[in-house]
Amino acid sequence: MPPVIALSTGEPAGIGPDICLSLALAPRNARLVALADPELMRERARQLGVAVEIHVLEDPAEATVHRPGRLQVCAHRLRAPVVAGCADPANAAYVIDLLTEGAAGCLTGRYDALVTAPVQKSVIADAGIAFTGHTEFLARQCGAAQPVMLLSRDTLRVALVTTHLPLRAVPAAVTRARIAAVARVLHDDLGRLFGIERPRIVVLGLNPHAGEGGHLGTEERDVIAPCLQDLRRAGIDVTGPVAADTAFTPEALAGVDAVLAMYHDQGLTPLKTAGFGRIVNVTLGLPIIRTSVDHGTALTLAGTGRASAESLEHALTLAATMAARRAQ
Repeated sequence: MPPVIALSTGEPAGIGPDICLSLALAPRNARLVALADPELMRERARQLGVAVEIHVLEDPAEATVHRPGRLQVCAHRLRAPVVAGCADPANAAYVIDLLTEGAAGCLTGRYDALVTAPVQKSVIADAGIAFTGHTEFLARQCGAAQPVMLLSRDTLRVALVTTHLPLRAVPAAVTRARIAAVARVLHDDLGRLFGIERPRIVVLGLNPHAGEGGHLGTEERDVIAPCLQDLRRAGIDVTGPVAADTAFTPEALAGVDAVLAMYHDQGLTPLKTAGFGRIVNVTLGLPIIRTSVDHGTALTLAGTGRASAESLEHALTLAATMAARRAQ
């Protein structure tokens, strides 16, 4: 049977409901279960002028293979009315409910994977809920010690040592222990989820020119390089630290399975420049499969019909592929 995939519809005032409805228009070799308020999805479909029947499931076990023009929904109720484009902190708990159900359902086997539409972190914080991002939240839900954010576009994959930190906090967070833990998760999950038997990983330096021999910073010499030596002794194929400004040329990436960046914008800016809208966010280090889009809630596009579902399409395809690989 095709995998059962939970589709968290994200911030209700953003484009999450829109792109999930777009996804429902085409055939899918999966049993899709959208986590959403059914009335929200019906109202947004009317607003967009798309013909999608909303079918409410009493139990995810009832889910059948997706049929174009029909979206199966596991019902969760909004806390407040929704106006497309106007996020309301009153609905932050609703957003958290969707993620909690998705993670719990994957852990118990109700779902084979979780695909998430974007959320508005600032609105969740305004509601008084501690939330720095999907990666950290799902790690807590799953009891995972070392979640790793990886963004993937075809064969170009970028993982992060640090994620949502202010830039001033990054150097102190780039420790030997953290780099080693992230690199090990990356190595193991490139095999487990992507089927790469002997992954080759390139590790970036923290400073310009990878520290210029200690003249532009000592983290490469004192922290990163010794850590990579230990990893190589453990049988992990890591190269670096290399200068970030030349690491993403076609020649430098030849034969590379993943790049490990030290901080968020260092790794994701070149990746998103090369393929924004076609990138999938994957959380490694979890006992569940989770993929997501490479963009935010795009509040100004919500309800207009101008939002692209391309990244969500790729996220769903990759999640289904991973679920099939794990089932073998």
